[in-house]
Amino acid sequence: MDYDVTVILDDRPGELARLGEAAGAAGVNIDGFAAFTGESRGVVHVLVHDDLLEKLENALTDAGMPVADTREVFIVNVANEPGALGEVARRLADANVNIDLAYTTFGGTRLVFCTDDVRSARELLDI
Repeated sequence: MDYDVTVILDDRPGELARLGEAAGAAGVNIDGFAAFTGESRGVVHVLVHDDLLEKLENALTDAGMPVADTREVFIVNVANEPGALGEVARRLADANVNIDLAYTTFGGTRLVFCTDDVRSARELLDI
């Protein structure tokens, strides 16, 4: 399984570097991430496989970047072509599954989703 780990950082130079360095020093490969800023804070979502989840959480906490949230996500392989996102999102919407987080992995042909019903979404998409 894969997990999204949310970390809230100060909005200042070097914070994302510090996060990446802490993960790297712990031997954790980040499979994808999304980062946003607002109201003097940075919100970072980090994708990690379950076998590295505890290592990442410990590394971030030890570096003074406590984890704000951890949620199971699912990853969908898609073609790198127009409409790929719309097709997957429409299938979920038609099944009344709400997407509350979405981003791509490195390489951009895998979509990461967190929904209000991960189990149903996995079944619907046969993953």
